Amino acid sequence: MPHPNSWYSRLAREAARFCGRPRVFAIALGMILLWLLTGPLFDYSDTWQLVINTSTTIITFLMVFLIQNTQNRDTEAIQVKLDELIRATQGAHNALLDLENMEEDELEEFRRRYQALAAMARAKKAGGSEDTDTPEP
Repeated sequence: MPHPNSWYSRLAREAARFCGRPRVFAIALGMILLWLLTGPLFDYSDTWQLVINTSTTIITFLMVFLIQNTQNRDTEAIQVKLDELIRATQGAHNALLDLENMEEDELEEFRRRYQALAAMARAKKAGGSEDTDTPEP
């Protein structure tokens, strides 16, 4: 994982902030409109079409990597925060820490246990009981 202050992390973070602004969307939309308006000038030629196709493909290709980097960083931060909440909550199951790194079958077992707890809580609530206790699985 790159250091948070590496050039790529800084670039991805700043590019994501910049590209997510309404003004940048308006500029992109303006460029598309300008391209459309120049169609008759260039007689809707293959080169005219190639300009927009190539431009949008390059921008999309680069943005995929920047967006993925930003999403990965955000997801990792959320996971650490959730792990801290589990760790700091008395009675919470510490086995749930770092759950995202478990094998599929282990993760599925946890999911089944929590589905069963949810079903029991809904049944209790339907019977008029509170569903705010913390039953052991």
